[in-house]
Amino acid sequence: MLLQGKKALIMGLANNRSIAYGIASALKEQGARLAFNYVGEAIKKRVEPLSAELGGEFTFQCDVCDDGQIADAAALVKDHWGDLDILVHSVAFANREDLNGRFLDTSRDGFKLALEVSAFSLTALCRAFEPLFHDGSSVVTMTYHGSTQIIPGYNVMGVAKSALEASVRYLAYDLGPKGVRVNAISSGPIKTLAASAVSSLKDIFTLVENHAPLHRNVRTTDVGGAAAFLASDLAHAVTGQVLYVDSGFSKMGVPA
Repeated sequence: MLLQGKKALIMGLANNRSIAYGIASALKEQGARLAFNYVGEAIKKRVEPLSAELGGEFTFQCDVCDDGQIADAAALVKDHWGDLDILVHSVAFANREDLNGRFLDTSRDGFKLALEVSAFSLTALCRAFEPLFHDGSSVVTMTYHGSTQIIPGYNVMGVAKSALEASVRYLAYDLGPKGVRVNAISSGPIKTLAASAVSSLKDIFTLVENHAPLHRNVRTTDVGGAAAFLASDLAHAVTGQVLYVDSGFSKMGVPA
């Protein structure tokens, strides 16, 4: 197995349809050990059964907007595992009202919130966990094609994902001398809880099915397989990259 005994921290598990669940399942199949965060009691009630199902070793409270909780999480992981092989960042949020109508009407507070949760949190986590990383550690985060192209209804989240992708490049540079790799996966649209806030989602699914080279939408297992590759030694020289897992849709210049 590619990840036998590797210790993987999954940030952002919401339910069994989330991308984080698909990634956690794929890492587990390749022999990884798992741990999960949650934010608040409502999410905890969903995460703990899923952690038990996936063989997770522990769960913990961590709001990525709270530096104190991030520091506590790093200390907890150090106590349990000593170091960290894999960090999966599957965290994003924007106010629903900022995903409706025009991007031009995004509120100042909504912009700050989307960028803090969806982009800066990766930097905050990498900084806190840097002492636990070692040569061969891998960081994987989730982005989307709306970072580089206009996706109606994606709005401020597209801007946040652009910032996230730029962060991946700079973090790869900063952590590279230690042998730590940082990459992003740009998944095609998947029917997750977070994606339901994008009003154009139904149309996007149809577009992918009709026009992508593979003529099918993406599954969480597809993303999980790509994450397992990036987390493994097979991707030993891959860092600072955005890997598209979207059935080839992003490469279509015009509809077929």
